[in-house]
Amino acid sequence: MGFILRRLGFYIAAFWVSITLNFILPRLMPGDPVSRMVARLQGEIRPEQVDALRRSFGLDDSPVLVQYWHYLAKLFSGDMGFSISRFPTPVTTVISGQIGWTLLLGFSALIIAVIIGNTLGILAAWRRGGFLDSVLPPILVFLGSFPYFWLAMGLLWLFGITLGWFPLRHAFEAGTSPQLSLAFIGDVAYHLVLPATSIVLVSIGGWLLGMRNTMIATNAEDYIVMAEAKGLRSNRIMLRYAARNAMLPAVTAFGMSLGFIVGGALLTEVVFAYPGVGYQLLQAVQALDYPLMQGLFLTITAAVLLANFAVDIVYVRLDPRVRAN
Repeated sequence: MGFILRRLGFYIAAFWVSITLNFILPRLMPGDPVSRMVARLQGEIRPEQVDALRRSFGLDDSPVLVQYWHYLAKLFSGDMGFSISRFPTPVTTVISGQIGWTLLLGFSALIIAVIIGNTLGILAAWRRGGFLDSVLPPILVFLGSFPYFWLAMGLLWLFGITLGWFPLRHAFEAGTSPQLSLAFIGDVAYHLVLPATSIVLVSIGGWLLGMRNTMIATNAEDYIVMAEAKGLRSNRIMLRYAARNAMLPAVTAFGMSLGFIVGGALLTEVVFAYPGVGYQLLQAVQALDYPLMQGLFLTITAAVLLANFAVDIVYVRLDPRVRAN
C-alpha cells in the first residue's frame, strides 16, 4: 500500500505540473484566441462581445494568479472552454467525439502487436539460433525503422489506390449513419485494416526484441535449469516459468504504450484522414485553436499518467518484491 500511495502522490504532482504548463504556455505565445477570432470575423463582432469572449477564455485583465485559479476551477468542473475553429462548440464535446476512434485504432493495433510480438519473441528465444531467431528479428527491425507515415503511405498506395482492396480514407463509408449493427461494425473494421496494419508493422519488432532479450536472460536462471533437471515438459517450462517471469518488463512497456494511444499515431491518422485525436490535433494547430490544443494535450497527459498508475498497481500484484520497496 505504501508503494501505491507514493506512486499516486508522484502522479498527482506530475499532473499538477502538466496543468500548470498547459496554463502558462499559450499565454507565452504571441497573440491570443480572442484576437484570432476577431480577425477572422473581420469586424463583425462588437466590443462588448470581445470583452465577454476574453472573460470566457480567461484572458481578461485580472492578475495571472486569479486567472490560474479560475482556470483550475473550470477545469475540475469539466469546462475546458470553447473551440475557436468550431465555436461555440465546447472543447470537451470536440474531444469526446474524436477520442473513441483513436482508442479503437490505437488499442486494436497495440493488442495485435503485443500478442504477436511477444509470442514470436518467446518462441525465438526458446529456440535460440533457429529460423525464427535468425530471420524474423532483422526483418521486423527493418520494418520498424520506417516512419509511421511512410509505411502508411506505402500501404495506402499499394492496397488502396493500386489494388483497390481497402478504402482510402475515414473510419467508415461516407454518408453512412453510425449505428450499432453488424454492417456498420464490419465497415468500421474494413476501414481500420490499413491504419492499424501500418502501426503494427512498425511496432511489432520492438515487442519481439524486448521479449526475446528478456527471455534469453530468464532462461539462464537457476530455477529454469532446475525445472529442466526435474524433467518437466519443455512447453510447460517455456510458458509457466520462463515466459511468465519475462513478461514483467513487457507489462511496464504495455502501460506506457497504452497511455500514448490517446495521443494517436498522428501522422497515420493524417494519411488516412482518420477522425481521431491526432488528426484533430493537427487541425487545431493549423487553426491556432489554443483551447482545443490545451484540451488535447491535457487529455493525452492524463491518459499517460492514468495508464502508468494502473500498470504500477498490476505490477505489484505480479511481482510481490515491489511491495517491500
